[in-house]
Amino acid sequence: MAIYSICAVTSFGMESITAQELKALGFDGLRIDNGKVIFSGDEEAIVRCNIWLRTADRILIRVKEFMATDFEELFQGILSIDWGDILPHDSIMHVTGKSVRSRLFSIKDCQSVAKKAIVEAMKRRYHSSIFPETGPLYKIEVALYKDMATINIDTSGPGLHKRGYRQDKGEAPLRETLAAGIVMLSRWSPAHVLSDPFCGSGTIPIEAALIGKNMAPGLKRSFVSERWWQINRKIWKEAREDAQSKINNNNFRILASDIDERVLKTARQNALRAGVSDFISFQRLDFHSFQPKKDSGYIICNPPYGERMGDIKQIEEIYKRLGALYSRLENWSLFVLSPHPDFQRLFGRQADRNRKIYNGKIKCYLYQYLKKQRENG
Repeated sequence: MAIYSICAVTSFGMESITAQELKALGFDGLRIDNGKVIFSGDEEAIVRCNIWLRTADRILIRVKEFMATDFEELFQGILSIDWGDILPHDSIMHVTGKSVRSRLFSIKDCQSVAKKAIVEAMKRRYHSSIFPETGPLYKIEVALYKDMATINIDTSGPGLHKRGYRQDKGEAPLRETLAAGIVMLSRWSPAHVLSDPFCGSGTIPIEAALIGKNMAPGLKRSFVSERWWQINRKIWKEAREDAQSKINNNNFRILASDIDERVLKTARQNALRAGVSDFISFQRLDFHSFQPKKDSGYIICNPPYGERMGDIKQIEEIYKRLGALYSRLENWSLFVLSPHPDFQRLFGRQADRNRKIYNGKIKCYLYQYLKKQRENG
């Protein structure tokens, strides 16, 4: 098998969690950068990462890096890649681009130059000027940062947050990858109670249940690289069979509640599609009425933002009431994702830890209030 430079793209703030996942899968020599973790691996590594990584947004093959201060340098750098060894004659060549603090700032022009260079390289290899683009899709990314061009090929297709279970996202959805990362940061395990009193469409409880059952997040979806000649279909088949065999027999109950019955209906349907409905109890409940039967556990939640409710005073009142609720829970740990700059003041106490995380383009902090946990008995 070939060895590739692989890049696991992450949300800002999730890099170390993705690195932990990669280490657990047996990968080493990891290089962590802003929004990415880079490592080496073969075709089997690409397959396993797509199927198993919970917090990565997509898996890229890093083809080449070079300086490009003008379009000629960009063209020649891309032309020098042996595209005929990568792309079949009928491949669909979809070029995307991005540029940050670089002299080549026109994305459209960079895409055009890159496509011309790729086609020119293909002409040399296949001795043809006609490429039907009716075969497998290869999404090629030209990323420019401080005049350094990085050429990547996306192996995932739709982002890895698209597990396949969430069809109706509801309002202001939390990405599945970010929800999984928050649960992993909490160090929750099925030995403890977990509650989400603002569950919305159920993303946090569902991702927690997938973690609790050790169900691979990509088990039920497809990936663009499944049609590539580089990866034998047998590798995909065996990886899925292996993932299916690793689902455990843990039996646990996650509490998920929301005041909106409409979104609860969506959450129940999402949990059913994800295959974890037997492990989540959904209930219509205002969060301040939460009265747990256990004397310890975890609350992990993403309360509504001002953008969702339209009235920041309502949001601030929620934070105050959440603080009052938490003061009654002696042995519960709490993890709250919020973009509000005065969350801790409104909540009524400083967090034991906080971590900057981007929910899409919204800068948030995960406020962590930690208590010693007692195992369920």
